[in-house]
Amino acid sequence: MKPTGKLWVLGLLSSSISFACHSAPITFDNAWNLLLENNYSLKAQRANVESYQYQQDATGNLNLPQVSIGANYTRLDTDVTLSAQQVLDSTGAHIAIPPFLNATSTITERDIFTSSIRAIWPIFTGGRINAAQAAAQGKTDEAKSQLAMEQQARFEDLSKYYFSVVLAKEVLATRQAVEKGLTKHRNFAVKMEEQGQIARVERLQADASLDKAKVETRKAASDLSIAQAALGTILAQNESVEPSESLFINDRLPPLSAFVDQTLLTYPGLDLLDAKHKQASSLIKAEKGKYYPEVYLYGDYSLYEDDSLASQMKPDWMVGVGVNIPLIESTGRSEKVKAAQSMVTQVDALKSQAKQDLSLLVQKTYLEAQQAIDEVQGLESSIALANENLRLREKAFTQGLSSSLDVVDAQLYVASVETQQSAARFRYLISLTKLLALSSEMNSFTQYQHTAYTPTSTSKEAN
Repeated sequence: MKPTGKLWVLGLLSSSISFACHSAPITFDNAWNLLLENNYSLKAQRANVESYQYQQDATGNLNLPQVSIGANYTRLDTDVTLSAQQVLDSTGAHIAIPPFLNATSTITERDIFTSSIRAIWPIFTGGRINAAQAAAQGKTDEAKSQLAMEQQARFEDLSKYYFSVVLAKEVLATRQAVEKGLTKHRNFAVKMEEQGQIARVERLQADASLDKAKVETRKAASDLSIAQAALGTILAQNESVEPSESLFINDRLPPLSAFVDQTLLTYPGLDLLDAKHKQASSLIKAEKGKYYPEVYLYGDYSLYEDDSLASQMKPDWMVGVGVNIPLIESTGRSEKVKAAQSMVTQVDALKSQAKQDLSLLVQKTYLEAQQAIDEVQGLESSIALANENLRLREKAFTQGLSSSLDVVDAQLYVASVETQQSAARFRYLISLTKLLALSSEMNSFTQYQHTAYTPTSTSKEAN
C-alpha cells in the first residue's frame, strides 16, 4: 500500500529522534555529539559559564549613574516657628519688640513628608570599576576553560567506553572462533575414537577443551553486555548502544613536536591559569585604586514637598560635584595589594610547571601510542605463524600424528595472539584520543579513521 503524506512526515520525524529510541549502530562521532547533548556534567558547566557571563554583563552597569526615587517622613517634637523678635535678634540688634508686634510664623509643621529623585554618577574611581569588569571577565574565561577541560575529559571517557565495547565484541568473536574450531576438533575426535584411531582420553581432552571454550565464550558475552550497558549509561540512553566502528591503528603519527606545540597553544588548563592571572592583576588594580580619590556627580530633584514656608524657600533641584579622599581606612589595602601580587607570582609559577607537565604527558602518551602500533604490526607474523601451526596440528591429528592437546594448544594460541593484537589496537585508540583531547584536536578523529592501517586478516575473519 502506498504510504500517505501523513505517514511519510511521521517517518521523517521519527528518523530525527535521539538514539534512545532505537538501537541502530552508532558511529563514534555521533556518539560524541550525543554525549555533548545529554551529559549532565557538561550541562552543569555550560550553566556555570552562563552564570558568570551574566555577572560579567552586569559589571557594564558600573559606569552608569545610580538613579533612585525616595520618600521621607519625619516627625518633629514640635512645629518649627520663627518670631519677629528672633529675626531681629539674629541681626545683632538688641531691641525689644512689643508683644503685640512680635508675630510668629510657622516654618514647618512637626510632620514632614518629602519625595525626590536622586542621582549619583561616578566619573573617577581610581580604576576600580575597570578592575571589577576585568575580574568578572576573568571569571567568565575561567568558567569557559573549565567547560573545555570537562569536554576533553568526557571525550577521553567516551573513547574508553565506546572502544571497550568494540574490544569486547572482538574478544567475543575470537572466543566464538575458538569454540567453533574446538567443536570441529571434538567432532573429529568422536569419529576417530569410534574408528579406534585414538584413545578415549584424547576424545575426553577434546570434550573438556570444548566445554572450557564455551565457558569463555559466555564470559566474553557477559563482558560485552556490561560494556554496552556502561556505554549506554554515559550516553544517557535507556537501551543498549551498538557501536558501528572497529578497532584500528595508523601506521604512523604526526611528529611529537606537533602535538606538544598544539597542546601548549590550546590546552584550556593554561587558559584557566591565564584567567586566574587576569583576576589577580585586577585585584591589584582594585586595591591600588583605594589610594585615589573618588569623584562623582550628584543631583536631586524634589517631586513632592509640604505646603510650608521651609518648602517654599527650598530650591526644587540641585546638582554638584563630590570628592571623597581616603586618608585612613581599615580594609588593609596595602597588605591586599601584596597578597594579590603574590597570587600573580603563584599563577605564573603554576603555569610554567603546567607546561612542563603537559609536555611530559604528551610525550608519554605519544610513546604509548607508538608502542601499540609497533605491537600490532609485530604480531602479524605471530598470527600468521599461529594459524599455520593450527592448520598443521589439525591435519596431523586427523592422521594420528598429533594429540588432541596439541590441537587445543594451537587453537588457544591463535586466540591469545589475536586477543593481544586487539588489546594493542584498543590501547592505541585510548592513547590517540587522549592526544587529540590534550591538543584540542578532537574533531580530527575521523581523519585518523580514514587513514587507518589494515592489519593482516585473522583466522576468525577467515572462518
